Amino acid sequence: MSEREDVIELLVRQHGELRALFTEVETAKGSERVDAFHRLVRLLAVHETAEEEIVHPAARRGEGGDAIVDARVAEERRAKELLVTMDKIGVEAEGFDTLLAQLRDDVLAHAEHEERDEFPRLREQYDGDRLEAMAKAVRAAEAVAPTRPHPGIESPGATMLLGPPIALFDRARDLVRDVLRR
Repeated sequence: MSEREDVIELLVRQHGELRALFTEVETAKGSERVDAFHRLVRLLAVHETAEEEIVHPAARRGEGGDAIVDARVAEERRAKELLVTMDKIGVEAEGFDTLLAQLRDDVLAHAEHEERDEFPRLREQYDGDRLEAMAKAVRAAEAVAPTRPHPGIESPGATMLLGPPIALFDRARDLVRDVLRR
């Protein structure tokens, strides 16, 4: 990670991390698979929250922006719903692998749509300094974002208002889960 990394470079790098985590969850066994899945859930949750707060509002600017962003938000909501189901049933449950494949396909298609439709809009509309400032804002948003999916909380206002208290609750749940697994 470069200190001069702009928001597009940051998010594309995270898309690569998500691809790698999907592969890890698909191939790992036992507790390694559980750990990899929890890391995948966390990265998806903080990544999408930051996009909802910082990136999507910026990409709405200009003709056609609302339609592009609305489609991405709908994709994110579907992924959150799948993640909630998967988290409830657990990695060892029958049907988990089918849901994981569906989630992987949905998330990777979503990333491709962002990289093809949303990110070029940002490059056209904002200069390098602004894109770097947006990367810093994304990192800050991720630092305080919920670590689990919460379908229905996709608007910038909702994520900013509800995100911090939900994030505290999520992080406490994560800590308890991790302590109990030791």
